[in-house]
Amino acid sequence: MRRGIGLVLGLLMASFAPLVQAMDATLWQVWRDRFVTADGRVLDTGQGGVSTSEAQGYGMLLAEAAADAASFERLWNWTRTRLALRDDGLLAWRYHPQRGVEDANAAADGDLLVAWALVRAAERFGRPDYREQARALAAAIRRHLVVQTAWGSVLKPAPTGFDRPEGLVVNLAYWVFPAFDMLARVDPDPTWAALRESGFRLLQLARFGRWGLPPDWLLLADPLRPAPGWPARFGYDALRVPLHLVWAGVRDAALLAPYRAYWGAYACTGRLPAWTDFDLDAVDAWGGFTGVPAIAALLGIHAPSAARPRIEELDYYPATILLLARLAAREGQP
Repeated sequence: MRRGIGLVLGLLMASFAPLVQAMDATLWQVWRDRFVTADGRVLDTGQGGVSTSEAQGYGMLLAEAAADAASFERLWNWTRTRLALRDDGLLAWRYHPQRGVEDANAAADGDLLVAWALVRAAERFGRPDYREQARALAAAIRRHLVVQTAWGSVLKPAPTGFDRPEGLVVNLAYWVFPAFDMLARVDPDPTWAALRESGFRLLQLARFGRWGLPPDWLLLADPLRPAPGWPARFGYDALRVPLHLVWAGVRDAALLAPYRAYWGAYACTGRLPAWTDFDLDAVDAWGGFTGVPAIAALLGIHAPSAARPRIEELDYYPATILLLARLAAREGQP
């Protein structure tokens, strides 16, 4: 880590109020220096240093937002040379630093994030090649990850592994709402608007527990219910749902109400829970996931005594959520 970074980050992250400002270049540089290797691989330090298509997509989004063309190209070059191995045009989702690609299945959120980042970078950096690469990936997502159901066009989490006899398992955090309109620019197809509508519909229907929250994993059965085989909880996956809604400029009070009620109930304690279990009616009593206050702040929920994080002390995921929340605050304004 570069000399003096600790002091700079302590000042930058002294409170969550700066989340409403544009992403600071120094903050991006700290994230890049901590989590991106020289050849452009994003390290998930909380998972033993593995890399995922999701992490690559987040890194590319942050590099574009910071107008760092060189880092963006480095991140994309690693992604396309190491993860673009599938015959269907999608990305392999998980890479191990010693074993290489250890799961060649695709992940819908990772592919969406990478495609979205490419569209943004094509416009910011004047790169028509990025636009064409985004178009190809967007078309692959439509062909292989979108299926028709009783709830409309829905997004499969992956090409394989989530079709069950009783129904399809989906993850509503994979609906990256702010990406859909931009992907439609390069891949004009009604699918993108249909996904937005199906996501909103499922979020209105898939409400569980005391606060009516969506589960991390949802079974598309009648009635809708948390997917068997996963904890019946709103947790580390689903907490990205309100992030995506705000980032997309959604101001529908009914869609945002469950998250405001949930975190608002704990704001006075200074410990905003990361998860709530529907069956046990229990919450994360520790409230130690430092990304949560940043997302809650987007909804107008502030916990004055919540821990004030220093990014140099955080693992990849909470540090990334902090930066994404800053970006969502800037771009999701009406």
